Amino acid sequence: MTASTSADLAPIPLDLVEADPAAAAAAFGDAFGRTGFAVVAGHGIADDVIDGALAATRALFALPDDVKCRYVVPGGGGQRGLTPFGVETAKGAALSDLKEFWHVGRDLAPHDPLRGAMPDNVWPTALPGFRAAVTDLYTALDSAGGRVLRAVALHLGLAADFFAGPTADGNSILRLLHYPPVDGTPAAVRAGAHEDINVITLLLGADEAGLQLLDRSGVWRDVEAPPGTLVCNIGDMLERLTNHRLPSTSHRVVNPRPERARHARYSTPFFLHFRPDYLIAALPQCTGPDDPEPLPPITADAFLHERLREIGLA
Repeated sequence: MTASTSADLAPIPLDLVEADPAAAAAAFGDAFGRTGFAVVAGHGIADDVIDGALAATRALFALPDDVKCRYVVPGGGGQRGLTPFGVETAKGAALSDLKEFWHVGRDLAPHDPLRGAMPDNVWPTALPGFRAAVTDLYTALDSAGGRVLRAVALHLGLAADFFAGPTADGNSILRLLHYPPVDGTPAAVRAGAHEDINVITLLLGADEAGLQLLDRSGVWRDVEAPPGTLVCNIGDMLERLTNHRLPSTSHRVVNPRPERARHARYSTPFFLHFRPDYLIAALPQCTGPDDPEPLPPITADAFLHERLREIGLA
């Protein structure tokens, strides 16, 4: 299926590190309010950090299947290590996605009380440089996410540091994604239509096209991220917190055009989460007579596991 590219997704000419807070709040608020997505022109993440993590990702998925599958965590809900090809299924979809992925989370101190909700990371012993390269990208994206959330907070009329506490030691995940080459004309797609579970998602882009969002008129739009840009989108947790003022938008990854079918696709989305014990309740600023009835409060951890069951990971 073809899609058009929307002018609404033109990159915001901001540098996340140097941007004026008021200008960033206005730009992100406008983009997120219209589409749930924003593309930022400058993210401040060093090229060598990005290149190192991408090289580690390619090396990981080049390992033989029997080696990779040693890092599947039974009963872990796919939260750490490998989720093999054909396991994750978009909510409501009949067929599983055409992808495999690896999850890396936050490293916690040995006696941290959050360890019960956030398991230890798994590291492939066959790739000695993997941990350092991937951890560097995790740290950089975690920092970039904090800067985006400062702009979101100001847009909502909150203190700039409102999200600092709720996301401190958040259950955020870096996903290393591999979409293998496509054979023939499969009935499934690389990633079925879905919304993200978390607060916001940050994506540095991919070396192959395919990401699309569903706009408010029901049309699928290509999300094109020029080199050096960062794609940001709202997740379900932030939509719930803002009582739908900021929408969590359906998106998907479609299969490649025939001339690109033999090319694998790699990407590294960062899913920024609240702390597991944070109570998601609609903000007073986002409730009123013209707003929908707020959903009942729920902890971030309970919400996460509710959604993981819906997509076949728990």
